Amino acid sequence: MAKGIEAIKKPIEGELKEFERHFRNAIRSQVSLLDKITYYIVRRKGKQVRPMFVFLSAKLCGEVNPSSFNAASLVELLHTASLVHDDVVDDSFERRGFFSINALWKNKIAVLVGDYLLSQGLLLALHNKEFKLLEIVSAAVKEMSEGELLQMEKARKLDIEEKVYYDIIRGKTASLISAACGAGAASVTEDEEVVQRMRLFGEKIGMSFQIRDDLFDFGTDDVGKPLGIDIKEKKLTLPLIYALQQAQASDKRYILSLIRKHHNRDDKVREVIDFVRESRGLEYAKEKMYTFRKEAFDLLDHFPGGPVKQALEELVVFVTDRKK
Repeated sequence: MAKGIEAIKKPIEGELKEFERHFRNAIRSQVSLLDKITYYIVRRKGKQVRPMFVFLSAKLCGEVNPSSFNAASLVELLHTASLVHDDVVDDSFERRGFFSINALWKNKIAVLVGDYLLSQGLLLALHNKEFKLLEIVSAAVKEMSEGELLQMEKARKLDIEEKVYYDIIRGKTASLISAACGAGAASVTEDEEVVQRMRLFGEKIGMSFQIRDDLFDFGTDDVGKPLGIDIKEKKLTLPLIYALQQAQASDKRYILSLIRKHHNRDDKVREVIDFVRESRGLEYAKEKMYTFRKEAFDLLDHFPGGPVKQALEELVVFVTDRKK
């Protein structure tokens, strides 16, 4: 059973407290409107999963130092910028139970706030001459944008295959978790092999994390009522892709027709969800999720045991066994 997030934080409790101060300083502005918005962002912070990956990866590979705090702030700045922009793109008015920035201050301001956070991240890296960290995280931002755009392109055509799905989630989700682990390692060691191993470790976690997220859309038994949000947005996720692969040509045409023409009708969305559940799409996706998780654990086998490695393993279990 997955441990709670507070228990997993124990080996890096001090670092996370210090990080909060570091992050607040990184987003402070002389413009009062911007300062008010960034204060709101800090107040509604999430579980801090990405900074946790940065600090645990750093501690696994060496000694946490000022560069590790720069890595965590850089990752969190760019992650927050991407969330602000995502809410504008998705026309979403809620994030983590709070109103989104665009819901409170409208799209134009939200886009500019996202730009500000992005530029603060870049400047933080440049001012501290953290060129390796900047390279790692900038590559992730590029991949995130490409992943999202590839998903939008495929949503129009509804022609996605399993391999393309992995390309999408590798970019839009796994790249930033990969960057968090890679940046954490790069902040304490120049051993490129170790850094690459941690980046790959983060990528495997990110793949499992996104598959878990996709399963929620179908109302997995431990979550409850089906939502079908991805179906309404015409996103083909792994459970649906597998179900379509197993279906007869006529059934496949029918289901794709429902998604294409009736994705806003709750009864038709329910029909698609039932089709996926009956086709064992959820079981298949879970198998793939656990395969990626095992590959992540295998990469950790290269490192010595101890509380930090154990916390990393527990964090991996937490993000793949989470209920929301």
